[in-house]
Amino acid sequence: MASPRTITIVSLSVALGLFFVFMGTTKLTPRLSKDAYNEMRRAYKSYMKALPGLKKLGLSSVIMRKTIGSLELACGIVLTLVPGRPRDVANFILLLLVLIVLFFHQLVGDPLKRYAHALVFGILLTCRLLVTRQPEEEPHERKALHRGNGANSQDSKMKVS
Repeated sequence: MASPRTITIVSLSVALGLFFVFMGTTKLTPRLSKDAYNEMRRAYKSYMKALPGLKKLGLSSVIMRKTIGSLELACGIVLTLVPGRPRDVANFILLLLVLIVLFFHQLVGDPLKRYAHALVFGILLTCRLLVTRQPEEEPHERKALHRGNGANSQDSKMKVS
């Protein structure tokens, strides 16, 4: 049977991965939701107006939106389907993207309700990363065997006064 830690990691990975696949796709194409796609286009235009330095570097709102959308889509697929180290890398990249998006929202003065989802998913990505980095606990039977001859160390201790 899978450990609770493994179940937590897999559940978070799949849920977060599917969310970022959806959000990345929304930034790239109007096929899922025309309204959401148009809102993303408008939002990224306002981000570019707030950061004129990016315009001087040759970045446009379209390039930025499509780059962030593509990264979210790719990392979401990896987070959902690919096991092991690539999942952790995708998690880290998505966490950086969430921080960038939160910065953009703050920069243009959006109200909390516009970026609350980014805060929540940023926290979930952080939790997933922390749970993944925790060492796996040994089952109680193995702990007892490692102490010596399968005897519980408390049973073999004698209290001396």
